[in-house]
Amino acid sequence: MLETTALPRKAPLSPPLDTRHQVETPEGIDLPLRPAGLMVRVLAFSIDLGLRGLILGVLFIALSFLGKLGAGLGSILLFIVSWWYMVLFEVLNQGRSPGKQWMGLRVVQDDGTPVGWSASLLRNILRFVDMLPFGYALGAISCLQHPTFKRLGDLAAGTLVIYREQPLKRPLLSEVEPRRAVIALTLAEQRAILGFAERQGELSAARADELAAIVVQPLQLHAPTAVAELGGIARGLMGPA
Repeated sequence: MLETTALPRKAPLSPPLDTRHQVETPEGIDLPLRPAGLMVRVLAFSIDLGLRGLILGVLFIALSFLGKLGAGLGSILLFIVSWWYMVLFEVLNQGRSPGKQWMGLRVVQDDGTPVGWSASLLRNILRFVDMLPFGYALGAISCLQHPTFKRLGDLAAGTLVIYREQPLKRPLLSEVEPRRAVIALTLAEQRAILGFAERQGELSAARADELAAIVVQPLQLHAPTAVAELGGIARGLMGPA
């Protein structure tokens, strides 16, 4: 109905190409997480690497006017920025360094809870292992081999880099009066009607009329106003804003 495809009754829980990771909260709720792959993590790390270089460059220029004192302070700042940049952002910014935030990623514990100080420090200290023998070779191999794309630091710290889920937005429907369907609707029919109402703005008037005509008889609608009636039913299904 309305260009929907019926799903099999017993769909596999974990399709071979589905990288969604399922964890169970202490309350017994299944929490789906989407682990981030190698390439998007490389891009995020490259952004952070560039920002760290920019920060250090500006600081070194400023400290160069202080002579030996500036050189000593520069060494301390180099250590702090190199080793604590990631940790501070991951713990204090909900698992998101600027690079991860730009790419829509965040670091969490394996159970989906926020990453803590010890876990973040451990995963970042072990970067030097992931970098062996050169250019993050071990880390890249580990990411490509692990089902949730974990590098060695993640394995040791029990952390996971995931895509940050966007908050759900109420779909925009046409401004019509909410109404109830004449007949009882199945869940599939309700989803089809809501999908049609959400896509209506992207369809031409002729195409919308053509799709609405398919359900005129089953839903006992009036052909001339079928599109508006489907919008009203969709608004009724959505409930009050």
